[in-house]
Amino acid sequence: MFTLRRAQEADRAALYRICLETGDSGQDATAIYADPLLLGHIYAGPYLSFAPDFAFVLEDEAGVGGYVLGAPETRTFEDTLEQAWWPPLRAQFPVPPADPAARTPDERLTALIHQPRRTPGTLLANFPAHLHIDLLPRAQGGGRGRQLMDTLLEALRVTGVPGVHLGVGERNVRAQGFYRHLGFEELGRTPGAVTFGRRL
Repeated sequence: MFTLRRAQEADRAALYRICLETGDSGQDATAIYADPLLLGHIYAGPYLSFAPDFAFVLEDEAGVGGYVLGAPETRTFEDTLEQAWWPPLRAQFPVPPADPAARTPDERLTALIHQPRRTPGTLLANFPAHLHIDLLPRAQGGGRGRQLMDTLLEALRVTGVPGVHLGVGERNVRAQGFYRHLGFEELGRTPGAVTFGRRL
């Protein structure tokens, strides 16, 4: 039996763990990264710190088994991270080699710390919000992913934003089907990733 609730600071370690254990296109990425916190620094931690009203978790007797994290104004969120989140991490992690082909998996992530991706303005015009959702295997099925998504989408909707987008690994076909089932449409593809959006 899972309970859905708003995420709390005490959940940070669990969010980082789930981010790692789903970080290989939905599969466990523990064996890929030497530093188990790197994925969480990029894709989980910032939301708990700077968008806590849009962070929700599923919890059972074994602990937190899934989350959905979002931000209603992506550009504002990116600007906030540039000022308050990335600088301490840049001091902690060295600049990776300039040649992307020479980088280790960890260095590919630290490159995102030193040069975070900026969402194209053309995407933000209609889909200014964004989200991430990850569930461990024990939390998958039974409509729990949809319950998480519905909760976040309603929280975003009441802020008045017109739409939300997300990115998913190109190999994660199961997740792509899930998003389509929830009314998301494919907006574009880049190497290794697919972008989806939905009007609110």
